[in-house]
Amino acid sequence: MQCAHLAPLGPVPAQSDGCEECLRAGTEWVHLRLCLTCGHVGCCDSSPERHASKHFRHTHHPVMASFEPGERWAWCFPEELDQPVPARFEAVLR
Repeated sequence: MQCAHLAPLGPVPAQSDGCEECLRAGTEWVHLRLCLTCGHVGCCDSSPERHASKHFRHTHHPVMASFEPGERWAWCFPEELDQPVPARFEAVLR
């Protein structure tokens, strides 16, 4: 099932190849997430800093996709819903 937050979004290229905040601070991450609204790359909630979740709380951009090679799933924060990533986003994922 696709959440309503994903429907109006179109592909936006990633702003970096790693977590933007971790790269600036020199810290490490576990996995990466791509904001499907603006292209921000943040680290997952298993990472010490949890920048993807912080990005959602700051911007209210609702959907993040895995930015790990070969993974094709997204998470809708408002609905707490795991979902497949539509084919239109393939070009911006790894």
